[in-house]
Amino acid sequence: MQRKVIEFTNLLRKSGLRVSVAEGIDSFLALEELSIEDRDIFKDALRASMVKRGDEIATFDELFDLYWSGFYDNLKDSFGDLGEQMGEMGVDLEDLMRQMAESMQGLEGEMDLGELAKALLTQDLASLENMIREAAEQAGAGRIENMLQVGFFSRRTNEQLDLEGAGGQLEDLAAKLAEMGMGSEQIEAMRQLIQKLVENMRRSVKNFVERELQTRNHDYMEKFRKEMLQEKSFYHLTEEEIARMREVVSRLAQRIKNVLSIRKKRIKRGKLDLHQTLRRNMARGGIPFEVIYKHRRKDRPKLVILCDVSSSVANVSRFMLQFMYELQEAFTKIRSYVFVSELGDVTSVFKGSDVNAAIEKALDGGDVVNVYTRSNFGHAFHDFWKDHLSSLDNRTTVLILGDARNNYNDPRAWCLRDIHNKAKNVVWLNPESPSAWGFGDSVMDRYMPYCDVVEECRNLRQLSRIVDQILL
Repeated sequence: MQRKVIEFTNLLRKSGLRVSVAEGIDSFLALEELSIEDRDIFKDALRASMVKRGDEIATFDELFDLYWSGFYDNLKDSFGDLGEQMGEMGVDLEDLMRQMAESMQGLEGEMDLGELAKALLTQDLASLENMIREAAEQAGAGRIENMLQVGFFSRRTNEQLDLEGAGGQLEDLAAKLAEMGMGSEQIEAMRQLIQKLVENMRRSVKNFVERELQTRNHDYMEKFRKEMLQEKSFYHLTEEEIARMREVVSRLAQRIKNVLSIRKKRIKRGKLDLHQTLRRNMARGGIPFEVIYKHRRKDRPKLVILCDVSSSVANVSRFMLQFMYELQEAFTKIRSYVFVSELGDVTSVFKGSDVNAAIEKALDGGDVVNVYTRSNFGHAFHDFWKDHLSSLDNRTTVLILGDARNNYNDPRAWCLRDIHNKAKNVVWLNPESPSAWGFGDSVMDRYMPYCDVVEECRNLRQLSRIVDQILL
């Protein structure tokens, strides 16, 4: 058992979980007091001993289920519905197996079926599991590193099993039973059964190899999924992916806060003033016993965010609103606005609510702005120009998030021009491809002259790059 726990510990470390030697010893001590027969308590004991962070629990649970759960359940899933599959073809599996057993009684000594053929015919799942494990080990499936190798190691495992040979033996059995007078309908049903058994075995082998990949290279699979998520457009995310992305957006905002905090500490400490240090220490022969720093007052930046929450960019808006929420602590003053046509101030909503509640309120149909109307960027910019232009100064960055689809209304680009003239800079993030800017009802080309930075932002990778280049 200790060897199995050590191997499991190594899998956790390979997948990025930091499990110390002391924590491994703690798990041994816990297992001395527990029975492995109680699976839930066994799992809880290992988790309590080895997991230190909440975001590592999902990885631990997945690896635990892969490593400690037998492959037998997967075989049951593959072969368990065989009766139903045959029933869809009009074949009663139990009746067919009974007839085959009766007919085969006269073949004892004439047909030499191999172990795999016998296990398939009798659906001996325990034997099939052992055969797959041994064949996969001989095929080197434990060395699998990525998804592109699943097919290769599946074929190698089937060759080690000699699945084609087992299928041929069962076909020969069907032919022999036909010669002995078994009815043509039963023979046809038997051949359909053989085909299903071989297909299920192939599927089971592939499932086993995929489990090996997940178990041995969980870190690769997780990195691959994250890479795919980073590249996937906000427009096409599923509900599950949206939930996973929230954590990534939160970490991205935290990175901004960390960098700004470091800068603040450096500014507070000051920069070495070499000239004054040398002058002050002339009496000591130039040896810098007393170090002089330059202290330059630098105000923390202000941020104003204008976020389009129209239905055409609904998914994008959710991530941008969360991003806005997470950034509150990073700036001296941050004001957040949402709009479709009219402009709504959500600064107080974000300060006084949980992130999810704040986002839902900002996107709700009537609490802040009417989200069911048609987009009108010109109207929203005019509202800001009329009511909030005086809040801008040369320390303010204005961040605009939207697709600039204006439904052929007046864009009122002069409002953005005046905003640009008062602010430190204007940054526009557009979820549409640049090839679509200025075409149809897009007025992005009218706004671009009054922006310092205009970037496409339709996935997390682009958002991360923009944050690194602009905000930091």
